[in-house]
Amino acid sequence: MKPSPNRRRFIGIVAAGSAAALLPLALRPAQAGRLPDVTSWRGIALGADAQLQIHHPDRAWAEQLVLRAVTEVRRLEQVFSLYRNDSALVRLNRAGRLDAAPGDLLRLLQESRQLSALTQGAFDPSVQVLWDLYADAARRGQALPRAEQVAEALKQVDWRAIEVTGRSVRLARPGMALTLNGIAQGYITDRVTELLRDAGLEHALVDMGEVRGLALDAGLAPWRVGLADDSEARRPLKTLQIRNQAVSTSSGRGTLLDTTGAVTHIFDPRSGRADARYRSVSVQAANATTADALSTALYVMDSTGMRRVLAASGASAWLLRNGSRRFEAVA
Repeated sequence: MKPSPNRRRFIGIVAAGSAAALLPLALRPAQAGRLPDVTSWRGIALGADAQLQIHHPDRAWAEQLVLRAVTEVRRLEQVFSLYRNDSALVRLNRAGRLDAAPGDLLRLLQESRQLSALTQGAFDPSVQVLWDLYADAARRGQALPRAEQVAEALKQVDWRAIEVTGRSVRLARPGMALTLNGIAQGYITDRVTELLRDAGLEHALVDMGEVRGLALDAGLAPWRVGLADDSEARRPLKTLQIRNQAVSTSSGRGTLLDTTGAVTHIFDPRSGRADARYRSVSVQAANATTADALSTALYVMDSTGMRRVLAASGASAWLLRNGSRRFEAVA
């Protein structure tokens, strides 16, 4: 089996909100009324489907705002992408060190470090070596890598060995490599949301692989975000209300590394396993960066660890267990 090069996590989110300045393409207004002319864009951000749809009477202004948002996405892809040979992250992985690193990389690595500490290593951006190992096994037709291969790869997995000094980043263990796919989509969502807010939008829902609501006007209804199942139809099974918050969903079914669906692309950095523990884990947090990383981490954690992380972060989470059609709150 050849794994897909698109390692995007399955984002099981179907969003719905009221008539507003910005809506993803899948949205429908919660109340009747004619919206202004629409200016739309949809594309890819770090391998994830991304959508913008601006409802505004000034089409030229809306088109300019879309262009600014897309330009920001492309700039950040040049920092975080694993599929561009000249991206900052690829250059860091190739050399094991990067001097004069971009500010966004330094900032996200610092946020990654804090979230790794919070989750006691359940979130760890140095799991790229595990992806490479499992993907190679899949290409060779193996169900799983051998236990000794996993043990050897785990020697290169440790978020504490990512050293940041000034504007330099160093991977302290030979053979280490980073992936920011479990957090960078959230980071990009946050940066686009901030760009739109700074441009004057007060009520918006941004979908750049993760979903974040902007609701500065308390008089307007909150955004409604539906948590979907993992079928092709993506049927919403639960609806959340968000204002200035974000929602992220992690599902191992985003990329499966075997034909049975038992081996996923979400790795436990502590054991090296990639089991399909849940159908999905959804997190609601203050920002998309945090929601993105925590949904990844909670996917490999037990209930005690989940409750500890949620209490410390102020986030909320819901599980869709294997074989279930009901989201279960983590409490």
